[in-house]
Amino acid sequence: MKKTPGWRFWITLILIASSAVTYLIHYLIFRDVHHIFLYLIGDIAFLFIDVLLVILIIESLLSQREKRALIKKLNMVIGTFFSEVGLELLNRFSTFVPQASDLQKKLEIKPTWSKREFQEAIKESRKFPYSVSIDVGALGGLQQFLINKRSFMLHLLDNPSLLEHERFTDMLWAVFHLAEELAFRGDRIGHLPQPDYDHLGHDLKRAYSQIVGEWIAYTQHLKESYPFLFSLASRINPFSSSPSAIIG
Repeated sequence: MKKTPGWRFWITLILIASSAVTYLIHYLIFRDVHHIFLYLIGDIAFLFIDVLLVILIIESLLSQREKRALIKKLNMVIGTFFSEVGLELLNRFSTFVPQASDLQKKLEIKPTWSKREFQEAIKESRKFPYSVSIDVGALGGLQQFLINKRSFMLHLLDNPSLLEHERFTDMLWAVFHLAEELAFRGDRIGHLPQPDYDHLGHDLKRAYSQIVGEWIAYTQHLKESYPFLFSLASRINPFSSSPSAIIG
């Protein structure tokens, strides 16, 4: 079947024909071929620079647009993680850190927080010691929770957007690794040798410290871009003295 020329073909043909007719009119009026070719060659020479400038500007604009779209999608993924897993983990992890109340005093997010205060909170979360003391009773509940959420976390790891956020990906792997460690110990979770509890404590510390930093960074993003979402996040913040979605 013969392919019919598209609109691009006809537009190109019309523009070339219009240019040829214009040059013909110029020749018929001024009878100066030298002048026509002088400016034609000059215009062609500048055309390469003109195309280069257009390409650079368009590429820059498209790159910025794609980056904004990617960040938006990525933060949607991060928000989903905290809604399904992260906030519950922050509450459960605090059971294993005796000095968690000291961290809460530094991370009680206020609606009036500035960018500087968010950055200070992130620094505080990174230098906090997170000394872990294993509570065997609570460990069983954490094990079951993470096993139930394992497929959800695997689904998140399949998201290509995460490749652009190394810290969040590392955090997700830390949580998933802890889930695997707990899952493979099965029913023996309540009576393990001490070295196993020490190892689990190390994995828990890694996951906890990374989740805390990502939560603060995520709430900062909400405050800057989605104030209505930040309002809820600040109220249910697990580091608040009395977290509650109720406003009154």
